[in-house]
Amino acid sequence: MVGGGQLARMTHEAGIPLGIRFKLLSDTPQDSAAQVVGDVVIGDYRDLDTLREFARGCDVITFDHEHVPTEHLRALEADGIPVRPGPEALVHAQDKGVMRARLDAIGAPCPRHRLVSDPADVERFAAELGGGQAPDGFPVVLKTVRGGYDGKGVWVVRSSKEAAEPFRAGVPVLAEEKVDFVRELAANIVRSPHGQAVAYPVVESVQVDGVCDTVIAPAPDLDEELAGQAQQLALRIARELGVVGHLAVELFETADGRILVNELAMRPHNSGHWTQDGAITSQFANHVRAVLDLPLGDPRPRARWTVMANVLGGDYPDMYHAYLHCMARDPQLKIHMYGKDVKPGRKVGHVNTYGDDLADVRERAAHAAGYLRGTITE
Repeated sequence: MVGGGQLARMTHEAGIPLGIRFKLLSDTPQDSAAQVVGDVVIGDYRDLDTLREFARGCDVITFDHEHVPTEHLRALEADGIPVRPGPEALVHAQDKGVMRARLDAIGAPCPRHRLVSDPADVERFAAELGGGQAPDGFPVVLKTVRGGYDGKGVWVVRSSKEAAEPFRAGVPVLAEEKVDFVRELAANIVRSPHGQAVAYPVVESVQVDGVCDTVIAPAPDLDEELAGQAQQLALRIARELGVVGHLAVELFETADGRILVNELAMRPHNSGHWTQDGAITSQFANHVRAVLDLPLGDPRPRARWTVMANVLGGDYPDMYHAYLHCMARDPQLKIHMYGKDVKPGRKVGHVNTYGDDLADVRERAAHAAGYLRGTITE
């Protein structure tokens, strides 16, 4: 697996019961997965020679991020190394402009959008929208086509004067309409090389300052037909793009009852962390199965409700005593910490709770995440 973050850490954990020999390419020995994986290569994923040396002897290469240069992945495939997902699929998660063009071509519902060249072009795009939240079409969402995550590389601008910042990076910029949505959803599916696919229940993803805070599975009060549409859409995108492994399709549910594709991620995803404790087969276990072309596991939920809450960096209390409190208060609580240094706003872990009463399950998750962060002290 290329990338040493928490996704690699949890994917490695899922492969242990299957006896999978797991090799990791990590930036540093301190990375989350590098702390627990036995076979670790420290190197730069952007260097082709490093990738080739790492891939030697591997049966298959997969990823915990989308940042490996597309041309390097093509070179690995030319060397005869199975890359899953392959570069022709992964580029749609690497480049938002490529993603939007392809989704348009297959008829997937998306916000109105186009690539823009400068602030004046942003103003022209806003005028093309018309009839939006303001007569001039503003506000508009601007995104750098590569490299953004957790709200980074995304701007909401209310005039052409505010639109200069995204262009300073020197990369193409995508302009999108600011969607009038009621909430964000995610449809998670896993697809194998021979075309078997499974779909998890559609979840609600609650964002705070552009970062995922809470995931509720399944999404409360979601119309059954709309949920089915979201799952079918994710399965169709995976098939059309040739995805192998886990695909998260982040969606907007609009005020008028539609779903629109926001982003794609071709790897285990934060919106699927609930599956570790809340599904018969987790996203991580099914990703391992998929990239090895093994039969996929059952994605159905184990409980009526499962809630995942991220633990973000903050003013930590002593972790041992935080565990004492949280575990004593809620014996059913599942804690997953990543071994990462604490930084404000950084995802350093998550908790999962489950049960039959949604209000109770949400309260338990919020309390545990807050206590582990240090924002709740009783």
